[in-house]
Amino acid sequence: MVTIHRAQGLRVVIFTNDHEPAHVHVFGDGEAKIDLGFDGDAPSLVWALGMSRAELRAAIRIVADNRAAFLVRWRDIHG
Repeated sequence: MVTIHRAQGLRVVIFTNDHEPAHVHVFGDGEAKIDLGFDGDAPSLVWALGMSRAELRAAIRIVADNRAAFLVRWRDIHG
């Protein structure tokens, strides 16, 4: 597990033993899995557990704002 970003009390993680499609896990009071999208598609929520709506909105915004950098990190980790 590699923490790749921290913001607004949230921690964005890529698991080193994870699978395609490219995605991140965001931890706060709960956890969300967010796909990074393909060919310019916007990131999309896969699932969330235990996060408030405000925390979930912040998680999605953070991933959208940093999508390109997160995709680079995904490729660095998973090839």
